[in-house]
Amino acid sequence: MKEDFFKYQAPTTPFASGLEISHASGSKIYDKHGKEYIDMVAGVSALPLGHSHHAVVKAIQQQAEKYLHVMVYGEFAQEPAVRLCKMLSNSMPDPLEMTYLVNSGTEAIEASLKLARRITGRSQIVAMHNAYHGNTMGSLSLMDYEERKAPFRPLIPNIKHINYNCLAHINQITTSTAAVIVEAIQGGAGFIKGDKRWFQQLAARCKEVGAMLILDEIQTGVGRTGTFWYFEQMDIVPDMVVSGKGLAGGLPIGALTASTQHMEHFKVAPMLGHITTFGGNPVIAAAACATVQEIISRDLMNAVMDKELRFRESLQSKHIKEIRGTGLMLAIILHDDRFTSQIVDECRERGAIFFLLLFEKRAIRITPAYTVGDEDSTKAINILLEVIHKFYD
Repeated sequence: MKEDFFKYQAPTTPFASGLEISHASGSKIYDKHGKEYIDMVAGVSALPLGHSHHAVVKAIQQQAEKYLHVMVYGEFAQEPAVRLCKMLSNSMPDPLEMTYLVNSGTEAIEASLKLARRITGRSQIVAMHNAYHGNTMGSLSLMDYEERKAPFRPLIPNIKHINYNCLAHINQITTSTAAVIVEAIQGGAGFIKGDKRWFQQLAARCKEVGAMLILDEIQTGVGRTGTFWYFEQMDIVPDMVVSGKGLAGGLPIGALTASTQHMEHFKVAPMLGHITTFGGNPVIAAAACATVQEIISRDLMNAVMDKELRFRESLQSKHIKEIRGTGLMLAIILHDDRFTSQIVDECRERGAIFFLLLFEKRAIRITPAYTVGDEDSTKAINILLEVIHKFYD
């Protein structure tokens, strides 16, 4: 299988491990040779309940027996999608009550940019330095990492960058700005948390000049930071919230949530302002409903915070400069980046899966399922610490 993987499946990097997967359950992945791996990444924050959770699998099976895809998005009322949109509305403060379901986080980002320009009649988008919102054309345009952008230019014009967490830069948001888009916690930059005062002044400035505040909760949302949405901790209400990753418990999904007043711009002038064939897919929506219900009913957000404390207590090493993030969106930052990739590779060889971050080369990602057991997490962290000391001592 590995040979065919490299021969027929398009690559994203020269360094893929090509680990040959047999099956996965909970926080364990098994390769075709029967070797067990403790998964401390959860599909890059996409599996809040772990692999093949029984509630998610049951929801998928039950819906698949009823119907799969029946019509393009927005034409027929399909119970799983309607129920999911209602659940998202119930999880957010007014006026965030209407959701557009799509197929991935980056597609939801694209929709949010279109909607902001349609609402305001303006074109300028303000994004953050070191931001990452996805890799499609509009989302890529929001990045300021020229090495990744240059081969694909020209990109979307009129994008301005300011510093995350910088109060002095807020005044660069003006009446020419259609939207400010910001990650709730900067992911690729190194799991950098937003300052509450900065977020509140950012929201106030957007309101003052009539710009839309778009909050990217693709990675932070659905309970990963200890509240269902990270913006709850900041005491703000954005104009739009983008979610994805873990929302459907391991199936591809994206969602854009805004007020009814704003979202209705997609249906007139022009009609079909944003369309998708498979958005709101009933099987995926059913999986998402089951995921959200499990997280809420089992009080997993409190468990997330307890597990964060255990990780912080366990991750003690002179070679770890700091631990960034919150909840189960954590990253250790080493003093340098000499061995980061080798550490991740050797941990995998020893049976523990960790991963890297996009821009911060000293970082090692720790984003397990909310259901990861103490025994598994302790074993994985011990492997990580042993490997770090092997390279640095």
